[in-house]
This record gives sequence, structure tokens and C-alpha cells, in this order.
Amino acid sequence: MVAVTLAHSPQPWNSPTPTLHLLQTCKTLQHINQIHARIITTGLIRNSFLTTELIINFSSSPHQPLVDFARYIFFSQHSHKNYTDPFLWNLIIKSFSHGNDPKQAIVLFSLMMCRGVCVDKFTYSLVLKACSRLSFLREGLQVQGFIQKSDEYRLNVFLQNSMINLFLQCGCLEFARLVFERMLERDCVSWNLMIKGYAKYGMVDLARDVFYRMPKEERNLITWNCMISGYLQSKDGFEFAWDLFSSMPERDLVSWNAMLDGCVKCGKLEVARYLFNQMPKKDAVTWATMIDGYAKMSRIDIAQCLFNKMRETERDVITWNALIAGYVLNGRSAEAINLFHEMMLVSSLAPDQTTFVIALSAIAELGHIGEGKLIHKYIEKKGFLLDGKLGVALIDMYSKCGSIRTALQLFKNLTGKSVDHWNAIIGGLAIHGLGEMAVDLFMEMERLSVKPDDITFIGVLSACDHSGMVEEGCMFFELMRRAHCMKPKLQHYGCMVDILSRAGYLEDAMKLIASMPIEPNDVVWRALLSACKNHDNYEIGLAAAKHLMQLDYCNTSSYVLLSNLYAAYGMWSEVSRVRSMMKERDILKVPGCSWIELEGTLHEFVVGDKSHPQSEEIYSVLEKLFTIIM
Repeated sequence: MVAVTLAHSPQPWNSPTPTLHLLQTCKTLQHINQIHARIITTGLIRNSFLTTELIINFSSSPHQPLVDFARYIFFSQHSHKNYTDPFLWNLIIKSFSHGNDPKQAIVLFSLMMCRGVCVDKFTYSLVLKACSRLSFLREGLQVQGFIQKSDEYRLNVFLQNSMINLFLQCGCLEFARLVFERMLERDCVSWNLMIKGYAKYGMVDLARDVFYRMPKEERNLITWNCMISGYLQSKDGFEFAWDLFSSMPERDLVSWNAMLDGCVKCGKLEVARYLFNQMPKKDAVTWATMIDGYAKMSRIDIAQCLFNKMRETERDVITWNALIAGYVLNGRSAEAINLFHEMMLVSSLAPDQTTFVIALSAIAELGHIGEGKLIHKYIEKKGFLLDGKLGVALIDMYSKCGSIRTALQLFKNLTGKSVDHWNAIIGGLAIHGLGEMAVDLFMEMERLSVKPDDITFIGVLSACDHSGMVEEGCMFFELMRRAHCMKPKLQHYGCMVDILSRAGYLEDAMKLIASMPIEPNDVVWRALLSACKNHDNYEIGLAAAKHLMQLDYCNTSSYVLLSNLYAAYGMWSEVSRVRSMMKERDILKVPGCSWIELEGTLHEFVVGDKSHPQSEEIYSVLEKLFTIIM
């Protein structure tokens, strides 16, 4: 289209005005390159009016090719030593400080100083913005040194606010407070920066002190919203946040949504629903907050009703994601996948990375590897990057769907691996009982200086557990505590108890439980009790059973394990007593279930169930297999 426009343009091509107009309509690199070539061949590249206008118009464009073009024009025509006007320098510095490469703003500032170009307050504020985004404290302090030497800018409120913002971004709250307290003049930005900074780091008392010192006429919605958010982030701040919210002179959507989110996170769904009904205006965040809140409280049907009440123009990716995730959270993964299909087919919205992560987690739960492969192909087609949660979700999906080789290949092909990717593949190897490979990968992490976290150690301990690697498990448990200075969590202790119990070290497992600084849960006691039956240890098993029954009064598996322990010792009267207890307490044994996917169809089997259309053939084959084995 551009080529046609050029060929039939009624205005002469050696004039800057039509050239500028054409460039303003371009958004792709190919079109810009075409026009750039014509600018050079016609000599317009030497027209200072045109090049200046190009830089002014395109340096802040939302289209990156135009920004890059403006930078190219500047560096080729205006950055030489004879050009000393700071205006265009500031525009290009801003394109970096607010754009995709803040480091270059600092480099350009240094070049500007070397060339003797006059630096003004806008230059300083822009380079401080770059330092803030990068958390470059040292470079920011050097800029502050230049500002302090200037009588014109030393007391400038705008630049002092920029310094406060830098210190807050770098976590230097005392430095920020020092600049704030020494200011001879403050504006509402100064006060809001300090309130927001203290609130962000959980220092609500200090934020409150600044809030009450702030002149009432300077308090605005940002001030009130920062205080409310700060209180809601603190442990016991809900009541304070509610009081502030109630006393606000005016509220905006941010205020309502913040308070709504606080109610949901505190489990106050009735209060949240009251606020929701009172809100004068709602957006996608409002609806998603309510849907997510009900889903997390296992009230997914209400979440679905809320979603249904939304108008089709109102539903966005965030609300779809909240609902789909709610079904996964409530163990209804099949319905989550159906919703995902509905979003893809019915709505005009394109799914984002979060959508795919949620869908893949549902697929992993169901074992639908065919569905997972289709999503993987779609992700590759759309060019989504796998260096974040999406890559982790794919590795996890392939591992849990039984295709550990594909998971390993995917992991190896990733260029930017985070600790989460390592955790996903180590966990996958653990599931498949490939303990030695999991240990080798952990060692590879150490060699590459990838710092493990608590989830890494859960994975590697689980791998040792499933592979019967007792010595290695004990080694990693100590490595976590001593070399990496991590306090073991309940899951780590659970893995260790299971490792020792399975190997028959029941007394050692019992000693470990006794030494735990945290209260053992039902999973820990159940692991010990199960092993006691297998290793013929009635005394420890009975002790474990008593603890388990006290902790997990209504869990079916606890009663079953205890019953099996009694049965192993021929104590049939005790077996009968346990079954009577289950009957009295209306506790039903959940039958075992398994499934397999064949040619895109999922076949589910329950113990003793004959509802499958091919059940007769299946049982016939099983009988033959048993005959061969016997």
C-alpha cells in the first residue's frame, strides 16, 4: 500500500511535508525502510526541518519501528559535537528511559555531558527515571551530585521528587526520608511518594504518620488509595482500611476495587458482595475479583452465576481466566477445559499466557496429552515465549501426562531457564521414579549457579523417596539446612519421613517427627502408618494411628490404613470396630480410580465398576493375565 501511495503521490517527493505525512501512516519496518531509502536518494536526509520533525513526532510513538527510526535520524544527524540544543537530546533520552532499554538513557546522558550539551531539569529527571527503573543506586547518586552543584536545580521540587522515587525503588527508605524531610517546599507528589513507598514495604505506621502530617488540601485520591492499599497489605490492617474507605471524601474505581479485593482476601465474602452491589461503576477487575473470591471459597456455582450476569462486551481475558482457574481449583478440570474451548470458539478474545497456563494445569490433572499437544502447537504458532510460567506449565503437563521424554526435550531446548523450569523437570522425574536423573539435574543446577529454592528441594527429596535413595535423601536434607541455610518446611519433613519409613527405618522416622519444630500433619503420620503395616511394626503403627485419628477425624484413608494394620495382625474385632466407627460417622470409602487416553478418548475405570462398554473383554484379558502370572 505504501509503495502505491509513493508512486501516485501528487506532491513532489523532494518536499518534507508529504514525506512526514507518509511516515506518520507507517507502522512496519518494511514501509519505513522504503521511505528512508527515498529520503536519502532525494537528499531530504540533510533537511534539518524534516529530521527535527521526525524526531519530535516519532521518538514517543507507540510503534517501536518509528521510535527506532527517530533514534537513527538523531544519531546520524544531530548527535555530533556541534549540536548543543538539549531539546532533541531529551526526546531521545526519554525514548530510552520510558522505553525498552533504560540503560541507553544513562549512556546518552554521559555522551551529552562529554559533548558539552547544556543539561536541564528535564534531562536530570529522565536519567533519574532510568536509574529508578533499573534500581541503579550508584548511578543515581552520581546524577544527584550534579544536581547538588547547581544552584538552579538543587532545590527543585520536581527533581527532589525524582530522587525520592529512586531511593524508594532501590529500597533505601532512609535516604528517601532524608531527602523528603530536608525539602523546603513539597507538593502532593512528594507526600504521596513517601506514603506509597512506606505502604509498599509494609511500614504502615510510618505511612500513616506521613498521611496525617500531610496538609488536608493536598490529599487526593492517590493519597487515600495508597493508604488503603497499605493497610490491606498489612497483617491486621483490614479494619483501619475499612475506616479510611468509609471516611473518604470521594472514591474512584481504584478505591472500590482495592477494598473489594481486601474483603475477598480476608474471606469476608458477604461484605465484598455488599460493596459489589453498592459500586456505582464496575470494570473487568471488579468482576474477576468476585469470581476469584467465590471460586477460592469453593463456591464455584456462584462464581459461574456472576460470570453469566456479565455482558459479552464486559467479559475480558482476566474474567475468563478467573472462572477457568476457579474450576481447576475446585477439582473440576473437565469443566475448566470446556470453558477454555468456549472462550476460544465463542468469544472474540485471544487467550493470553495465563489462560494457557491454567488450561495446561487442567490437562495435567486429567492426563489429556492429546489436548496438551494441540495447545503446545498453538502456542508455538502464535510465538509465545517459554522462558516464563508457560514453559513451566508445558513441562509439568508432559510429565504428569506420562511423556517425560518430551518434557526433558522441551527443557533442554529452552534458552532462558529459571529455577521454576528446573523445579518442574526435577518434579517430573520424581513422579516417574527417575531419581538418579533428578539428582544429576540438581547437581547441574549447582554447577550453573542456579540458586535452588524450597520447591527444588521438595522435588529432589521426592525423587529420592520414589527411588528408594535413602542416603541421598538424607544428604540433600542436610544440604538444604546447612549449605543453603533454609529452614525445612512441612513438605520437606514429610518427604524425609516417607523416605525413612519406606526403607524400614521406622524408629528414625519417629525420632524425626518428634524433633520437628512444626506440628506434623496428617500426611506425615499417614506415611509412617502405611510403612508400619508393610514393615510389620505394630507399636509404632498404633501410635501413628492415634495421632492421625486426632488430626484427621473424617478422612477415609486414615480409617482404612488403621483397619489394614489391625487386619495384618489378625485383630478382626478391631477391624470390625473401625468399620463400625466409619458407619456411625457416615464415612464412606472412596473407590480407587484410574484412567487412560487412547486415540484421543479418555477411558476411566473405578474398582468393581462394569459400566464401561468393553468391560467384559477387559475382565477377560485380566483373567488370562492372572492365569499366566499364577
